[in-house]
Amino acid sequence: SLKSTLDNYGYILVADTMKEAIQAVNEIAPEHLEIITKNPFEDMTRIHNAGAIFIGEYSSEPLGDYFAGPNHVLPTNGTAKFFSALSVDDFIKKSSIIYYSKEALEEIHEDIEAFAEAEHLTAHANSVKVRFPRKQ
Repeated sequence: SLKSTLDNYGYILVADTMKEAIQAVNEIAPEHLEIITKNPFEDMTRIHNAGAIFIGEYSSEPLGDYFAGPNHVLPTNGTAKFFSALSVDDFIKKSSIIYYSKEALEEIHEDIEAFAEAEHLTAHANSVKVRFPRKQ
């Protein structure tokens, strides 16, 4: 029931300023966020962690879930801090392509070796070291 849902999962946050309210929203990282303020489009630009943001009094959650275009698969339980809503990008496989010339790698190889050694990944460090034998 609605009462049960609100009793178990709902809460009201009272903030003294809009800045405090926005900081709380970014910390909570809600799945759904409705912004019904004097300047909702301005306030929206300060939201960094929310699954879906609904702007204005005529843009409630079901509009986005069922009709307006976004989908119903959103990050829950604060995971909007590091996940986005399901999108076509989730079905696209991507590969990274890296190329360095000998000269470019030579300039930075000692830094890479230091990172690898700091992680105790000696094989990683050695795979770079063998390309640039130390001159004695």
